[in-house]
Amino acid sequence: MKYSILIKWSEEDKTYIASLPEWGKYARTHGDNYEEALENAKEVLEDLILAYEEMGKPLPELQKVESV
Repeated sequence: MKYSILIKWSEEDKTYIASLPEWGKYARTHGDNYEEALENAKEVLEDLILAYEEMGKPLPELQKVESV
C-alpha cells in the first residue's frame, strides 16, 4: 500500500510530528528526529491496516499527491 506520511517539525512541541492523512486527523505520531518519526508512522500504519482488516473494514482510499 502506498499511503501518505507527512512529517513536519513542531516548534511548539519541539518534536517531529508524523501524520497519516488518509486515516483521519487522529492518525498521528511523533519522533525526536525525522527518521524516528518516519519509523513510528510506519508502525502506526501497519497497526491501522491490521486492525481494519481484522474488523473487516475497507481500507481508506489513497490520496493523489500533486507534484510541485
